[in-house]
Amino acid sequence: MFDRLQPQSPDALLQLIKLHAADKRADTIDLGVGVYRTADGGTPVFRAVKAAEKRLLAEQESKAYLGPEGDTEFVKALMPHIFGPGEARMHGRLTGMQTPGGTGAVRLALALVKAAGGRRVLLGTPSWPNHAQIIEDLGLEAVLFDHVASEGTADAAAVLTHIAAGTADAVLLHACCHNPTGIDYSAEQWNELAQALADGSVFPIVDVAYQGLGRGMEEDAHGLRAILAAVPEAAVAYSCDKNFGLYRDRVGALYMLAADETVLPVAASNANALARANWSMPPDHGAAAVRLVLGDGALSRDWQEELTMMRDRIRSMREALASAADRAPGVGLAELLHGNGLFAMLKLSPEQIVRLREEHGVYMAASGRINVAGLTEANLPKFVDALARVSA
Repeated sequence: MFDRLQPQSPDALLQLIKLHAADKRADTIDLGVGVYRTADGGTPVFRAVKAAEKRLLAEQESKAYLGPEGDTEFVKALMPHIFGPGEARMHGRLTGMQTPGGTGAVRLALALVKAAGGRRVLLGTPSWPNHAQIIEDLGLEAVLFDHVASEGTADAAAVLTHIAAGTADAVLLHACCHNPTGIDYSAEQWNELAQALADGSVFPIVDVAYQGLGRGMEEDAHGLRAILAAVPEAAVAYSCDKNFGLYRDRVGALYMLAADETVLPVAASNANALARANWSMPPDHGAAAVRLVLGDGALSRDWQEELTMMRDRIRSMREALASAADRAPGVGLAELLHGNGLFAMLKLSPEQIVRLREEHGVYMAASGRINVAGLTEANLPKFVDALARVSA
């Protein structure tokens, strides 16, 4: 069997990780890996999560299977933070299930589209590379539109045109902290999108991977809530990997909004069947820790405080880079001030990115995407100097 397979290209980001690990220079800068980093370069476990894990160690009595829907109390505990006051209005039409990370939730949402007879999915470009890979792997067709306008803002008109024309069955949208550009729709644009989706026939899938890392938990949920208030049905893919720091525990959830109470059990049964065929049951530990954090007032406050600290550090690095725009004109540093979250894309050629790596020990994706949290007060001057040298 195996000799019939065709070689596949290695994942570019994983290759970058290996290159950085093999670089023996003491002052390298890693801006490729998409995880939060502290000012010391670490990716620590949240204090609240540590406390919850200690409680699990002491109190958990069984690790028996929970079923394909996972930890339902974890799913419920997240809902007020995701849906806000609108949750009450969706009573009887909204359900959810645990998934292996946000990736599992995205795949499950797209698999439901396929099971319902959908074939074409609107996808803004650039997007997280795995979005296109999942669409292709499921045998669906990606209908591409430009996410970014020429002036460096979100191009809502591009997707609105497709929605109005009904050129696809579903659309996949980033709720906040767009990966890889960091460029989000404005509140006004989200409201336009919500109205267009309500008027049209395109099914919305909203990927919520970074809530709380942009402008705040409430602010980052505006677009999602605007859509859910307007449309009869939608899917929401949620990840706790970033805003709880649970990357390797793969903690996510899929929420389904149905047009009425009679349709919801059908959607849920199909999601359960698809989950059973894909991963059988999701991993429990990280979801259990999140459930405990959200169910304890003191732990929940501590989590929010640490999340605020992370968000403020990311914002401070964006501001510092933007203030250095005159050192490396044409690279797009000034635009970082208007973006959100971990990621931004710099206007660099492939040759310049190679020079940054080989001559200056700066590692970033070949697309020009950088993880802003990989910068610190200590290494930012070197990074700006390297940009100035390769862009001169």
